[in-house]
Amino acid sequence: MGADEEAELSGADLTGPEPTEPEPTDGPEQQQAGPTGAAGLDARDRAVLALEARSWRTAGAKERAVREELGLSSTRYYQLLNGLLDRPEALAHAPVLVNRLRRVRDARRAAR
Repeated sequence: MGADEEAELSGADLTGPEPTEPEPTDGPEQQQAGPTGAAGLDARDRAVLALEARSWRTAGAKERAVREELGLSSTRYYQLLNGLLDRPEALAHAPVLVNRLRRVRDARRAAR
């Protein structure tokens, strides 16, 4: 639960769970969404982080998912992901994932 959800719940009736809307996971309309929530990440940024957090069973499955779900080329996906790693909003949204990816990126840079 993020800080923005906790803030919403602080004034709400806590007698039972509230229904939640599922986050959109595919389609080009994600690219048009503006910043939402306290994290400041738009839907596309959250979708990129969510896709990166998934595990992949076969070679090429991730690239196929990037094309089908996000409507991006692999190159553009990795450009966006690399930019997200430097944003404090992404770190606040998914700290374990972002820190792991930063370590991998730093290790690859040091190996060059």
